[in-house]
Amino acid sequence: MSESKKFLLQECDIPTAWYNVIPAMPVKPRPMLNPATKQPLTAEDLFPLFSEEAARQEMNFTDSWIEIPEEVRDLYKIWRPTPLVRARGLEKALDTPARIYFKNESVSPVGSHKLNSAIPQAYYCKQQGVTNITTETGAGQWGAALSLASRMFGLELAVYMVKISYSQKPYRRSIMQTYGAEVIASPSMSTKAGRKIITEHPNYQGSLGTAISEAVELAMSTPNCKYALGSVLNHVALHQTVIGLEAEKQMEMAGDYPDIVIGCFGGGSNFAGIAFPFMRHNFAGERDTTFIAAEPASCPKLTRGVMQYDFGDEAGYTPLIPMLTLGHNFSPANIHAGGLRYHGAGAVVSQLKNDGLMDAVDIPQLESFAAATAFAKAEGIIPAPESAHAIAATIREALKAKEEGREKVILFNLSGHGLIDMTAYDRYIAGDLSNHEVTDEEVAANIAGLEKII
Repeated sequence: MSESKKFLLQECDIPTAWYNVIPAMPVKPRPMLNPATKQPLTAEDLFPLFSEEAARQEMNFTDSWIEIPEEVRDLYKIWRPTPLVRARGLEKALDTPARIYFKNESVSPVGSHKLNSAIPQAYYCKQQGVTNITTETGAGQWGAALSLASRMFGLELAVYMVKISYSQKPYRRSIMQTYGAEVIASPSMSTKAGRKIITEHPNYQGSLGTAISEAVELAMSTPNCKYALGSVLNHVALHQTVIGLEAEKQMEMAGDYPDIVIGCFGGGSNFAGIAFPFMRHNFAGERDTTFIAAEPASCPKLTRGVMQYDFGDEAGYTPLIPMLTLGHNFSPANIHAGGLRYHGAGAVVSQLKNDGLMDAVDIPQLESFAAATAFAKAEGIIPAPESAHAIAATIREALKAKEEGREKVILFNLSGHGLIDMTAYDRYIAGDLSNHEVTDEEVAANIAGLEKII
């Protein structure tokens, strides 16, 4: 067994194609529906909102591999391939027989994995002659990534940032503004959706569902403008598979193969990026890897949501998506993992979870920060609060291996650093953070009235 700490690829090893998991799935996800007619959508139906190529990728259920444009691969070279790291310090701290690896996506210019999709989405808009983009962001990771990608291609960007994160994470806002983006706290008075929410709930601190509504409304009412999404949808998950594809090569370099693959979960981009490439070997009967999505206990769509058609946003502007959901009007607690505060899961992950092909765990906020600080002390990297959920799930599995006296190989996605999240760490160290649990009554109230699909 190699004693190396890091396993590094060369630029020539950057994947030349993204992996589309849908063709290999035993049961394909149900189609998105037009909310007015309840008929399945086509790619052309999405052209007014997304770039045409993103819309085509969204509806591609047949091609396992989709070529990465050369210009996108050239820009990936700024930070890709990212390191695979053996977490020997964490292994020692936990005194576990498990071998723990993490894919370090925090080394990107914006400090997270989000740039993997931001660059191709901006590229496709530029190729189509689009001049303006709108988007939403929770913790600010996606907004920062798309701000840089937009600047790379000379596009104007407006970002609706969830109001609580706008206040909690001012330096992420500063990053976006440094790259030239306009950043608006959501809900805002600049859209009909925002004004309606503020009128009904003056002190509402926002959600990703609200910010999506505002961004979609602005995109649909602005000439030569498209909307770009940082998670949930198929084409976003597709772009993130560069993570797992690189990790496959690096695990081979390490002489190991993961028994367990873990990613944090908000809408699905992080988990999909690390997990989908490895899943294809399970589907082919070649491996029996366990896949675990780690979500916050305050927003447990995978563990306590229902499989139904629901809107991807709060105002009901988006198509109906078949998803595990808490209801598009669900208002999550103001936890510091702002990127995970989303009411539903993407259609692909929802189908995989519904079919028992992956697992999910919900992590209380205090456990996530305890795991984050343990990781920082052992490995030296302060993780983003979102990634801390994956670390917490990894620690659970490593301690389980210790109890059972079994060797296991665990791979998780470190999707971002927490160097701009230190306000949250300050509060944790001071004992000012608390857990937020969702009651069954709250879940039931939020899913009432949604159209069931099963």
